[in-house]
Amino acid sequence: MEKSIFIHAKEVAKELSISEAQAYKLVREMNIKLKDKGFLVISGRVSRKYFYEKVYGLEGGVL
Repeated sequence: MEKSIFIHAKEVAKELSISEAQAYKLVREMNIKLKDKGFLVISGRVSRKYFYEKVYGLEGGVL
């Protein structure tokens, strides 16, 4: 299955071994930063590339 360009909060929770509530908080914080930069955002989802850059420091967004 091909991965979406967006990562859902549930997937963030699984990836980081945190609660869904904490994952939604992280996604919300990332979306606020993206929105401030002028990007369109979708509630409960964040760009997979941006997520990997912020969490793992990877520019390519791939492990």
